[in-house]
Amino acid sequence: MKQKVHLESSGCSNCEHEHYENHNHAHDENHNHGHNHGGELNLKNEVLPLVVILSLYAPGVIFENQLHNTFYSIGEYLLFIPAYLLSGWSVLKTAGRNILKGRVFDETFLMAVATLGAIAIHKLPEAVGVMLFYKIGELFQDIAVSRSRNSIKALLEVRPDYANIQIEGELKKVSPERVNIGDVIVVKPGEKIPLDGEIIDGKSQVDTSALTGESVPRTVRLGETVLAGMINKMGVLSIRVTKLFTESSIAKILDLVQNAKSKKAETEKFITKFAQYYTPIVVFTSLAVALLPPLFISGTTSSEWVYRALILLVISCPCGLVISIPLGYFGGIGNAAKRGILVKGSTFLDTLNVVNTVVFDKTGTLTKGVFKVVKIVPQNGYDEQELLQLAAKAESHSNHPIAQSIRKAYGGKIDEFEVRDYEEIAGYGIRAKVENRVVIAGSDRLLDKEKIAHDNCLAEGTVIHLAVDDIYAGYIVIADELKEDARLAIQTLKQMGVERTVMLTGDNQAIASRIAQQLGIDTYEAELLPEEKVNAIEKLISTAGKHGKVVFVGDGINDAPVIARADVGMAMGGLGSDAAIETADIVIMTDAPLKVAEAIQIARKTRQIVWQNIGFALAIKGVFIGLGILGIATMWEAVFADVGVALLAILNATRAMK
Repeated sequence: MKQKVHLESSGCSNCEHEHYENHNHAHDENHNHGHNHGGELNLKNEVLPLVVILSLYAPGVIFENQLHNTFYSIGEYLLFIPAYLLSGWSVLKTAGRNILKGRVFDETFLMAVATLGAIAIHKLPEAVGVMLFYKIGELFQDIAVSRSRNSIKALLEVRPDYANIQIEGELKKVSPERVNIGDVIVVKPGEKIPLDGEIIDGKSQVDTSALTGESVPRTVRLGETVLAGMINKMGVLSIRVTKLFTESSIAKILDLVQNAKSKKAETEKFITKFAQYYTPIVVFTSLAVALLPPLFISGTTSSEWVYRALILLVISCPCGLVISIPLGYFGGIGNAAKRGILVKGSTFLDTLNVVNTVVFDKTGTLTKGVFKVVKIVPQNGYDEQELLQLAAKAESHSNHPIAQSIRKAYGGKIDEFEVRDYEEIAGYGIRAKVENRVVIAGSDRLLDKEKIAHDNCLAEGTVIHLAVDDIYAGYIVIADELKEDARLAIQTLKQMGVERTVMLTGDNQAIASRIAQQLGIDTYEAELLPEEKVNAIEKLISTAGKHGKVVFVGDGINDAPVIARADVGMAMGGLGSDAAIETADIVIMTDAPLKVAEAIQIARKTRQIVWQNIGFALAIKGVFIGLGILGIATMWEAVFADVGVALLAILNATRAMK
């Protein structure tokens, strides 16, 4: 059984701890680039030290010979040492702290040893150059990480700043956190809806794009539910608050997105482990290059091979890998978020790359879940209105779309005191005492279970049978519609190479067969109970092949066990279903089946970029390591092989955001 991981901030290790999500320096002990505590990039604070360093470094390079010829080269030291400390202090400080904590072999250690060694053999311009260009590279990395973070944090812009609360006939602006359940708030045109609630007065259109990615405004009326983060476009709305701000859909979405980094992809874990072994190998190889050749090769000097060893250290820094790979995944998550697809971690992007089976629930996933009563067939002396009234009262406590459609068709007022002993029987239906009569409403399996004789009907829709005091009372037929993009979603998945599309439903065989045929779904299973859906998923997983994975797409409420069991659980989050956000690995906020294919496309593009960076970085470093050992590459080529490769890899990683 796949275990769901709680969303929590993950720790960082080795080189990776200084980059990726916390690179904007939540880890202030590792860097001191002048970011504020919110992690936002302060470009002015970043550029100013670079200007000072360049003002020292440029004259030093131009007048290097003259400065070198001063007494004990004091002029050279007066310019280059301050420039070195200004550009490399954060690296030296981090290397020292990491050594004290037992983390010796990381990129800061490589940089510190290489540059201090260069100073020792009087290669001051190269030492400062390495630190300076590393700092410039860091700035570009910060900008890239900031852009990637902002692509996700765009959701934060929907966080409401205030609520207009109605107190004794007057409106007062207060923080959304201070509003309680049951309070009435007023939202004017152009304002963000600050909390989840029910409209008690007014009609308007709301912009839901921040939550769903949908640009088309949605019309809302009296009695409808609206969510925090929507923007009121037209009329004034009075809303009775139904959830505290901390429990609202937008608060949960923000928490989800901000903590998406906690579930790392296997590629990210591999790079972390790779760096742990790679770095000490580089250090000891460099040590061998510095010490052994002078002993065995005549006519060579120790300083020459020490210089080559220092070059090797700089070239071998794994910065490009440990920064650009997490950034690539982070960019992919950000790209998906902008499209209304909320991914809870990069590990799920990795898994989507090997999906060969996509399984759909029917109601609310492939169909609209907007039910309408189309036929009422009473039996044993009941008339249509009486049967509908009994069904509406029996279903009065249910939030299921079918129950809502029955209550809507009835239209009358339901006295809660008339309904007692309400019991929901998962996968079967409902039992309740209505006006001192025991009413059963549900599938024909429920009546079979209760041994109540009833009609067998194969209607074009969902059939709800009713029995009163163990006597069959008739049935109600409820119809649903296919979503507009459902067929296109199945076609697109097949074009992308998905081998199997499957539908699992609790509905009857006739309806399931018709839907599967209309959509072009490969196989289906009908009349399933929730636990039977789990069994069906387990069979599909066992037949998916060693490297194949199974995605299940459901509504996130009734299908939580199946979503939890699938390799990747996707939920049609709609306008922020709590169960969907809590249970699923990926939440599709637009309720569009086509987004399943889009999520797989984003995952494939992200992984392609990540592996491009891995191949590019290792190939370039391999070439320059060889040139460095042969004495062809200088410290300047080493700077390109380190900072230049990292920068190019980062620029490539930002493509994942587009």
